[in-house]
Amino acid sequence: MAECHPVGFQWVMEAKARGAKIIHVDPRFTRTSAVADQHVPLRAGTDIAFLGGIINYVLTQGKDFREYVVAYTNAATLVSEDFVDTEDLGGLFSGYDPETGTYDTSSWAYEGLDPAPASGKREMDEQPGGGVERDETLQHPRSVYQVLTRHYARYTPDMVAEITGVPVAEFLAVCEAVTANSGRDRTTAFVYSVGWTHHSVGVQYIRSAAVLQLLLGNIGRPGGGILALRGHASIQGSTDIPTLFNILPGYLPMPKVGVHDTLAAYLASISSPGRKGFWANADAYSVSLLKSWWGDAATAENDFRFDHLPRLTGDHGTYQTVFDMNDGKVEGYFVIGQNPAVGSAHGKLQRLGLAKLKWLVVRDLQEIETATFWKDSPEIETGELVTEDIDTEVFLFPAANHTEKAGSFTQTQRMLQWRNKAVDPPGDARSELWFTYHLGRLIRERLAGSTDPKDLALTELTWDYPTEGKHDEPDGEAVLKEVNGYDADGLVSGYTSLKADGSTRCGCWIYSGVYADGVNQSNRRKPGQEQDWVAGEWGWAWPANRRTLYNRASADPDGKPWSERKAYVWWDETLADGAGRWTGYDVPDFELDKRPDYRPGPDDTGVAGLSGDDPFIMQADGKAWLYAPSGLLDGPMPAHYEPHESPVRNALYIQQANPTRQVFKREDNLSNPSAGEPGVQIFPYVFTTFRITEHHTTGAMSRWLPYLAELSPEMYCEVSPELAAERGLEHLGWATLTTARSAIEARVLVTERALPLRVGGRVVHQIGLPYHWAVGGGGALVEGDSANDLFGVTLDRNVHIQESKVSSCDIRPGRRPTGAALLAHVQGYRDRAQITTETGNQQSRPVERGEMA
Repeated sequence: MAECHPVGFQWVMEAKARGAKIIHVDPRFTRTSAVADQHVPLRAGTDIAFLGGIINYVLTQGKDFREYVVAYTNAATLVSEDFVDTEDLGGLFSGYDPETGTYDTSSWAYEGLDPAPASGKREMDEQPGGGVERDETLQHPRSVYQVLTRHYARYTPDMVAEITGVPVAEFLAVCEAVTANSGRDRTTAFVYSVGWTHHSVGVQYIRSAAVLQLLLGNIGRPGGGILALRGHASIQGSTDIPTLFNILPGYLPMPKVGVHDTLAAYLASISSPGRKGFWANADAYSVSLLKSWWGDAATAENDFRFDHLPRLTGDHGTYQTVFDMNDGKVEGYFVIGQNPAVGSAHGKLQRLGLAKLKWLVVRDLQEIETATFWKDSPEIETGELVTEDIDTEVFLFPAANHTEKAGSFTQTQRMLQWRNKAVDPPGDARSELWFTYHLGRLIRERLAGSTDPKDLALTELTWDYPTEGKHDEPDGEAVLKEVNGYDADGLVSGYTSLKADGSTRCGCWIYSGVYADGVNQSNRRKPGQEQDWVAGEWGWAWPANRRTLYNRASADPDGKPWSERKAYVWWDETLADGAGRWTGYDVPDFELDKRPDYRPGPDDTGVAGLSGDDPFIMQADGKAWLYAPSGLLDGPMPAHYEPHESPVRNALYIQQANPTRQVFKREDNLSNPSAGEPGVQIFPYVFTTFRITEHHTTGAMSRWLPYLAELSPEMYCEVSPELAAERGLEHLGWATLTTARSAIEARVLVTERALPLRVGGRVVHQIGLPYHWAVGGGGALVEGDSANDLFGVTLDRNVHIQESKVSSCDIRPGRRPTGAALLAHVQGYRDRAQITTETGNQQSRPVERGEMA
C-alpha cells in the first residue's frame, strides 16, 4: 500500500502514530514492510492456506465473536445432508462433473430449501413449514459453524507453514494479534490490492478474508471491513457502471440468451415476488435503467425495451475475445485507457490478436505499445509478424488527462469525488465523454430514419446531453443527473424512490442520490480545511452516502453499540417525536424506523421480510454468509488449491489446482507443467509481478516522463542472494527468464528483499518482476521486456480474471536470444518439458470417500 497507494497510506501511518499495529503479508519486502510492525513473507498463490489457518485458529481456540456470529451470520443455519466436503472427496466438493469441469451446486443448499431454479439462482426465503433450519447453539453437525470447523480442521499451523513457507511462530503471532484486536471493543481491518484477485481462485481469496472478518465481528463496524486497493483512480467506478461484459450498472446481471427472453423472465430470476431484502426491488432498479436509456420509447407494452439489451451467449470476457481475434472472429476493437500489449497476460497472444483485426481504435495520452505493435513489437523481431502483412488499420486518438476534463472518480471506499477541469486539453486531445458522445451522435445521425429493427436500440436511445465550449464538450453534470435519476417531479432523492412501473428513470440505482436536493453531492467540499464527513462533505459514497456498508452490524441485536468505544450507529428511543430511529455517526444502512425487535409476518417479503436484527440487507436471509449455498461456481467455502502452474504439490488435497479454473488448451496458450507432471523440474522457480511507486501501470503515464524514467530506468528482476548463487546471476548483470510462452531479459537485482522459503521440506525460490516496461511505444524514454509476456491465460471461473500474480519459470544468466534464435530457445524448453496442449492442465476427478493422497 505504501508502494502503490502512498496517498491512502498516509492514513495508515496516522493510525500507527496513534498505536495501531501494521502487519504486512506479502512475498516481497517493500516500502510497506519497512514501516510495518511485522512483515510476513509467504509463497505467492498460497493466501487461502494462510487465511484458512487463521480461521482454524479462531475456531479451535474459541476466539470468534460468538454473539455477532450467531445473530448476524448464517453460522446456525443447517446445510443439506447431500453436501459432501473436500475432506471426503480429495479436494472436490459434491456435485463435480469432470467432463465439464463444473459443479452442480444443488447439494450445497440450506436444509429445507428447494433446488436452484433454471436461472441458477436460489432464493433464501423462508419456506412454508419453517423454512431454513437453524441451531442457535451451533452444535448441530450440519450447522454452517460445524461444517466450517471441519473444513478448516486440516489448516493447522504446521500445515500452513508447509504450504506457505511462513514459520509457525510467525504465523501464530499474526493469529494472536488479529484475534486480540477483534471483539466488542476493538476491530481489525484487512486491506488487499487488486493482485489478490489475479489468481485462478481469486474470488475465494476475498471470500476467505470475509469469512475470517465475519467470525471476528469485523464487518459493518468502524475500523473493520475489507478494503480493496484498486489499480487506478476510478476502477471501482468502472465496475459500478461497468466496463465488464456480464453485468449492467449497479451489478444487475446481464440477461442470457434462451433464459431471459422477456423482461418477466429476467426479473423473476433476480427479484422474485417471494424474495427478501433490497434485491427484491431489482425490478424497480432494472426498469428505471431501461427508462433512462430509452426514455419515452420504453413502455410497459414493449417490456420497457428490454429487447434492446444484448444477451450473453457465454464468455465474452477480454481473454475469450483475444482468442477470438486470433481465430479471425473479431473485426474491430476499442482500447480506451488500457494497454493490453503490455498489461494483459500473455502479451504475445495479445499482439498477435491485434494483427488479425481490420481496425483498432486506441485512445491514450501517448502512442502506447498497443498502438505501435505493428512496427516494433517483439514479434516483428522474431519474424512472427511482418509489418507489410498486417492489415489492421490503427486509429490513434489523443486523450485528455484528469486535469483537462470534469467528472467523477469513484475510489476504493465507493466514494464519488468530483473534479473540475483545470485547463483545456491541448490540440486534438479530448475526454472520453466527448469521444463517446460525439461518436454516438454521428452514428445516430447516420441511422436516422432507418426502419431496420436492429437499429432501434441506437435511434431510440436517449442521447440529448447539453454541450459547452469551443469543442462542444458534453456537460458531465447532466450525465451525473441522469445517473442519479428522475421522476415526474425532477431529480429523485435516492434508490428507495425508484419504481417498477416506468415512472422513474435512473442510470445506476446504487448511485441514486448523488444529485439529491439538486446539489452535486460528490462536489461538496471545503478546500483548504478539515472536512466534516459526518455532514456528508468530501465526496458522496454509494449507496445513500453510507461510509460503511452493513453498519447496522455495529450495534448488537437490541440496537445498542457493542461498546461505547466502537459506537457507530444505534437505535435511539429518545427522539422528541416519541418515535425511535436509527442514528449515529454514519447514514444507517437500514430502514430508519425499523425497530430492533421487529419480526416479519409469515407472508412478508421484500424489505419487510427482514427482521430488525438482520443487518445484511442485500442478502435474502439478512445474514452474512460464512458458507455460500449459491452464487459461486468453485465451492461454498474457500479451499487451498495450487496455482495453475506450480512446482509444488498441494499438501492438503489430491486435487492440485482449482478444478473449475478456466483453461484454454490451445497451441498459442501452452502451459508450464505443474507439480506431479513430467517436465516440472524445467521450470522450478516461482515468480510474481508487482508495481513500484516510480511507475504507473504499464508505464504509459511514466516511461514518457524524464524524471520518473530516470528514477527507475530499466526492467529488472529481484532475486535472493541464494538464488543468485544457485544460478550464477550477477548483481546488475543480465538474466533471461523463460516459460512455455516466451522468454524475457531483465537486469538482476540481488536483494534480501526476496527471501527463499522452506516449503514442503525443500527450498522454494521466488522471483519478483515489475510489470511497467515494454518494447516499443512512440516516444517512450525507457524500454524493457514485458513481465506479462511470461504468463499464459488461465482464469477464475466466477469472474474470468486471469492468474497473473503467480506462475513458474526458469532463470539463467545472460541476455535472451534475439530473432529466430528466441523462438528456438523457447521451443527447446518446451521440448525438454514435453509440453503439448494436454500438459500443464492436470485433470480433476472425483475420488472415493476417504481416499488419500
